[in-house]
Amino acid sequence: MNEPRRVAVAMSGGVDSSVAAALLRERGHSVLGVTMRLWREAPLPGERDAPGGVDDCVEQAAAVCRRLGIPHHAVDLRDAFERVVVDYLVAEYARGRTPNPCLQCNRAFKFGALLRHAHSLGASHLATGHYARVERRADAWRLLTAVDARKDQSYVLYALRQAELAALMLPLGDLTKERVRGMARAMGLPAAERAESQDICFLRDGNYRRFIAERAPGSVRPGPILHLDGRPLGEHRGLPFYTVGQREGLGIAAPHPLYVLRIDAARNALIVGPAESLGRDALLAEAMSYVAGASPPEGTAVEAKIRYRARRVAARIWPLSGERARVTLERPLRDITPGQAVVLYDGQEVLGGGIIVEALQKSHDAQEGALHA
Repeated sequence: MNEPRRVAVAMSGGVDSSVAAALLRERGHSVLGVTMRLWREAPLPGERDAPGGVDDCVEQAAAVCRRLGIPHHAVDLRDAFERVVVDYLVAEYARGRTPNPCLQCNRAFKFGALLRHAHSLGASHLATGHYARVERRADAWRLLTAVDARKDQSYVLYALRQAELAALMLPLGDLTKERVRGMARAMGLPAAERAESQDICFLRDGNYRRFIAERAPGSVRPGPILHLDGRPLGEHRGLPFYTVGQREGLGIAAPHPLYVLRIDAARNALIVGPAESLGRDALLAEAMSYVAGASPPEGTAVEAKIRYRARRVAARIWPLSGERARVTLERPLRDITPGQAVVLYDGQEVLGGGIIVEALQKSHDAQEGALHA
């Protein structure tokens, strides 16, 4: 894409989006910065808002734009963000899931509302500081992993489809984080040494358990801890305090280590068992989204990633009706967690993904071709 474009850059005031804007300007594009005003938990009385608050981010982004000599716009999405992302986080934990709010934010805001706002400002493209790549090949757009594998963020972009990819620029996909920081220093950008943002950026302290207990106290109720065989072992503090695979903090005595196997929201119960009961080699996912617009054929060999920081594992996908899919894994994994995303890859290419509903055990005496039934 060599011809100049009018590009809106999603800017947070951080180093990545700042360098993305600078690079696009250097390449001759007409660049403007856009910053989302997103809902953020208010500080306690007498406390200052922590760095990275709503107004702080907007001002930091505006300062970068002034340094680059480009226009800056802010769009207020606080009410919608609270409804779509914050309430989603609370509701998912109440269902016994462990959600990733960044996935919901990307889908609804960065590549939904913000892209529409960019178009309203006359921009043909939206750019972000994500570490991933977009490539046009034959008649389709492809989403690829970043050159810097340690910073690759393709996992959180799996829900992008052809329309979004056609209007997306990712200037940092071919760069390492170290090089990006070096470029920011050389350019004299105020974000050069700014720290990475925290995982749940809208909480004042990053403590989602505390937040859920305050916002939805009815979802944090003590309940039984049950052994896999049904024996009661103790009482948990509230389901949002636990996740699949957890061993520490259970507060029960046993002759051998016990792990969280399942969160049973219907009974408000925590199901635990030994390590050998933890691994599962299949999963069911819902809300499946495919970059190409259509699902791969049944039994297609892929690599699956079940968490942002997880390693990929060889797998096969079996699309089901209702935007669901069954994914069978080459080997059992111990931390398949409902609420997290499973993202599917073919080498460097992202095929798509969905939200994990349930960890399963594939039948070893059934033929592989029947596993999707």
